[in-house]
Amino acid sequence: MIKEWLDTYKPANKTEALAALREIMQEIALAGLQRAGFFEKAAFYGGTALRIFYGLDRFSEDLDFSLLEVNPDFSLDQYLEAVRVEFASLGMQVSIKEKEKTNKNNIESAFLKSESIWKELVLESVIPQNGLDEIANIKIKLEVDTAPPLGFETEERLLLQPFSFYVKCFVISDLFAGKMHALLFRKWKNNVKGRDWYDLEWYIKKGVSLHLSHFLLRAQDSGDWPKTTITEKEFRELLREKIDVIDMNRVKADISRFIPEPKVLDIWSAKYFHDLADQLKIIE
Repeated sequence: MIKEWLDTYKPANKTEALAALREIMQEIALAGLQRAGFFEKAAFYGGTALRIFYGLDRFSEDLDFSLLEVNPDFSLDQYLEAVRVEFASLGMQVSIKEKEKTNKNNIESAFLKSESIWKELVLESVIPQNGLDEIANIKIKLEVDTAPPLGFETEERLLLQPFSFYVKCFVISDLFAGKMHALLFRKWKNNVKGRDWYDLEWYIKKGVSLHLSHFLLRAQDSGDWPKTTITEKEFRELLREKIDVIDMNRVKADISRFIPEPKVLDIWSAKYFHDLADQLKIIE
């Protein structure tokens, strides 16, 4: 099954094959969480949700979730065994452990790591192996916001592998709002995420509308917007200011490893993103 699943990606080299395997592992993890009833309490959001369910044309690394209600006592631990069993049923051993917190925050984290290769892939030339003991060494972080800003809407999205099941996801306009909150208010000045800008471009080109009221809730929750309201004009000014100060070379360097054809970035410049932003659609 895994071989056929990997073949659907048509990887041309080891790098592409490992990216495809990571996404396969992400979907297996979602299956394990669904079997354990996780999506009765949480919804999937972030770049990987956008990639798997809405067609974003870049790979993503982590699995990000938000509880549907604030619960500071929530723990991922009760769901992790179901994820491990899901992988084992498909012939892959993984280690999964919840991250111990070193400082108090609202994020519960766990790390999933491949501990074996799929034996049926050993002889495939697309993933050169040094022997049966070689491990793909793929790591995936799972994060759950236990005290999220609410005011988002969800919908059930269908996955067909490793079996047919539904995943509760943020609707796309709220995903867009979350992405713009991250793009505008990342806490570390040097924490440049080219993926934010690639996703912004994707949302605008797809004609997706940004849900401004959910953006406001996120900005208030993070302490980045002290007012009780935000107008479309104020939001657009925030974006214009961000475009003017971003280091576009660092942005391009960060995103290039996640996309198949980096030449699409040649047009990227402050002017390009200003012109793109003029076409951004907003709903209240």
